[in-house]
Amino acid sequence: MKRMLSLCAAALCLTLALTPTALAADFDPAVPDAKVCYPTSIVRNDDGTELKKIYDLSPEDDPAGIPRSDFRQDGFQYTLTDLLKQELPENESRQHTEHVSIESAKKDMESVLALLPQEREFITDDGLMGALTLRLDTVQVEPSGYGSSTKQLSVKRSYPNLAEQDTQYIPKSIEDGGRTLTLSDIQWQTDNTTNMDGYAVGDRYTAVATYTGSATSSYVKGYTVTADYTGTVSRIALNRVRYVAIFEGMPIQPAISVAKNTTFRWSYVLVPLGVVAAAGAGVGGALLVKHRRESADEEEAEE
Repeated sequence: MKRMLSLCAAALCLTLALTPTALAADFDPAVPDAKVCYPTSIVRNDDGTELKKIYDLSPEDDPAGIPRSDFRQDGFQYTLTDLLKQELPENESRQHTEHVSIESAKKDMESVLALLPQEREFITDDGLMGALTLRLDTVQVEPSGYGSSTKQLSVKRSYPNLAEQDTQYIPKSIEDGGRTLTLSDIQWQTDNTTNMDGYAVGDRYTAVATYTGSATSSYVKGYTVTADYTGTVSRIALNRVRYVAIFEGMPIQPAISVAKNTTFRWSYVLVPLGVVAAAGAGVGGALLVKHRRESADEEEAEE
């Protein structure tokens, strides 16, 4: 009798321990407002106990649109047991031309080509990359800008054999190298002297005139070099994500009627409760039999 009681108690504990696990196997349904995703292929094993729905989604697709609810097919009730995610690499390549522009202090071709390697690595705006080759026929050099500089000019002119120191004999401006200079200073020199009453008096003069002005010139500040590189660019991009929904199939029992599309599976509660009730009945019956036997033994002892 004690052995029977121990077995019943063990069955009761095991049933209670397994009940949360069965409830935890449920899956959340798909988001109601999400756009429904459709499988690209469906694979089912020979006995129908497992069915896989394969979804190849783009980055814009929401995996919440993958249906997760139970469904019936070919005499089986299918329940989602797992949802796997796999990255799918996709190779992409194309011809590409990259236009480059750099600054150079010189315009001779030797200096320019020193700035342009024959081959360069490029990455496009959409993530493709590759080594492109310089096209020499596309190399062009243009001035990138002009600057100006101003310098001061100074020229001296001599005007000899003047009768007197009078500026009227001196030009107020002159032309020099295509530029107009203006008189800024005069230095007088005596060329000839005569003795008058014991004093040396000059009777001929030379005027040394200084003319000044400014000259402005322009220059090239630098050069802009442009050229094209061409070649093949490629990438391995994760443009597709594969989801595999795995469903477990159970043969449909005609006697069992289950409400369709229910969010709560009562079988997960009713079955364990039935087991608990059965175990409780067994324990109660065993205790009752034991009590009756003990009562019978006591009555025999009194007689």
